[in-house]
Amino acid sequence: MPASPCPRITKSYFVVNAAHIIAVKRDGHELTSQQIAWFIGGFSRGDIPHYQMSALAMAIYLQGMSAAETTALTMEMLASGVTLRWDKSAASYVDKHSTGGVGDKISLVLTPLLACCGLRAPMISGRGLGATGGTLDKLESIPGFRTNLRLEELQRQTDSVGCVITGATDELAPADRKLYALRDVTATVASIPLITASIMSKKLAEGLDVLVLDVKFGSGAFMKRLEDARQLANAMVAVGASMGVKTSALLTDMNQPLGRFAGNAVEVNESVEVLSGGGPPDVRELTLALGAELLVSSGMASATPEAYRQLTKHLDNGDAIAKFREMVRAQGGDFDAARNVAPPQVVKSRNAGYVSHIDTEQLGMAVVELGGGRKKVGDAIDHSVGVEMLVRHGDRVCIGEPLVNILAPPQAARQWEEIIGKAFTVSDSRPEPLSLVAERIG
Repeated sequence: MPASPCPRITKSYFVVNAAHIIAVKRDGHELTSQQIAWFIGGFSRGDIPHYQMSALAMAIYLQGMSAAETTALTMEMLASGVTLRWDKSAASYVDKHSTGGVGDKISLVLTPLLACCGLRAPMISGRGLGATGGTLDKLESIPGFRTNLRLEELQRQTDSVGCVITGATDELAPADRKLYALRDVTATVASIPLITASIMSKKLAEGLDVLVLDVKFGSGAFMKRLEDARQLANAMVAVGASMGVKTSALLTDMNQPLGRFAGNAVEVNESVEVLSGGGPPDVRELTLALGAELLVSSGMASATPEAYRQLTKHLDNGDAIAKFREMVRAQGGDFDAARNVAPPQVVKSRNAGYVSHIDTEQLGMAVVELGGGRKKVGDAIDHSVGVEMLVRHGDRVCIGEPLVNILAPPQAARQWEEIIGKAFTVSDSRPEPLSLVAERIG
């Protein structure tokens, strides 16, 4: 006798059960891993409509999530796509993730540097978001550079060159891509559980052994307060550890741009300086600190001082810039082609005293308005524009002394001169110095 057919699961079944789960979370109760798996699976397949996913996102935003819930959410978003597989007998596979800042070009320096040290770095990066510059946008200022590698190309280059920087493909954590689009339009981006699941699902899809997180705080960061950055870092480190990836985090200051330049071509040029043994001290310092975390955690260095020696050697002897050239060539880029930079327009101080505060987010948004970032998906990028910092936090300035160069066509630069000038606060007393790396978690 043939088995009885299973009852057809109707659309209303999903809607009713999804509504129940939303109500559980809305009322402040903890969701089970099975409930989370059912909901994210249904949303990924299209069985649960966008408006119900938006409702759950809002409930999470308002009620938060426990560590167990956040881990389960991350696991289901990861399971919605593929996870890269590697031959771990060859090397350790590592990566770095930054929560984003102005002038943050560390990925461009650190990724080839890690390959010089015998690690494999399959970095999947993103584009600019608000005031935060995007690694892919910066690299695309190199003529011909491809940031849309297929998974097989990503894996082949990682194993042949030792490093790659490319964008995410449709196969990696597709549930995150769908959910992020909803978070953006429902004002639920600023939720630590949702941020954690979004970042960690994409990074864990890389099949890593070790991950270091650069969690920024301050005027140019998504997290303005150190306490909030610490909470986010703890959540991400806990998820990474629970899923078998050695994870640590550095809390780093973003109360002024990192390095001298913010933009696209100008940040590539500055990265080349650091890779060649020079460049701004803060960019070099943070590169070494993050690199040391990965070398020690992966067992490539026995302690932090040894890790610093390895990294410094490769920066100073030409290995790092040679590896960057190799990566650029492998991804179709012409390293030696001209990278156009717009002419400078100086902004001068109207006061005398000490630079006591820099509205770093305002500087980042100015770069976006000049054309160096996107205000909406699909906007074209002008890779030549940016800003050049001529002073740092705590510097003494006189009336008429240059503060910053606006790198843009003259008419556009004049329109932004006053606004950019107001991003700098000059006071009578010298402020307390900033510490680039505030804490380590892990």
